[in-house]
Amino acid sequence: MKFDDLITSRFSVRSYTSKNVDRSIILEILEAARMAPSAVNFQPWHFIVITEKQDLNSIHEVYHRSWFKEAPVCIVVCADHSQSWKRKSDGKDFADVDAAIAIDHLVLKATELGLGTCWICNFDVELASKKLELPAHIEPIAIIPIGYTTSVAPVKIRKDLSQLVHWGKFHTE
Repeated sequence: MKFDDLITSRFSVRSYTSKNVDRSIILEILEAARMAPSAVNFQPWHFIVITEKQDLNSIHEVYHRSWFKEAPVCIVVCADHSQSWKRKSDGKDFADVDAAIAIDHLVLKATELGLGTCWICNFDVELASKKLELPAHIEPIAIIPIGYTTSVAPVKIRKDLSQLVHWGKFHTE
């Protein structure tokens, strides 16, 4: 799939079929995430793959939407704050930025392979951390449900480029 087709065909899927996703496909998706760039190449991420019914039921408790329970796979992408680069000028921790880049690689690869995904960021972080037995320096950034879907991509509404691009310095015309 050409890149332009890939980025325009990817959308947030909120309806999944019951068809299982082969482990080899999950590994292919994870490999794409692993190859993501990160600040100073520190790669401060961890991927918790959830495929077993018991574990899926447990993670469903952190985000209460019926469609979320349909996905046969969930990947919780976590940022490791003990391994991330911190900008010297202001101490900005890039763990969440690096994790987001990895997530983008993950969802685009899943799309290329014919799977649907959705970024879930509005979940109970404390409960997720407890259920996943995460140490204090590991933060769950997003839960990505993955599966096959019969949903059709909606028309994407995006701001005009002129509203987003500033040449030379910030202008608000």
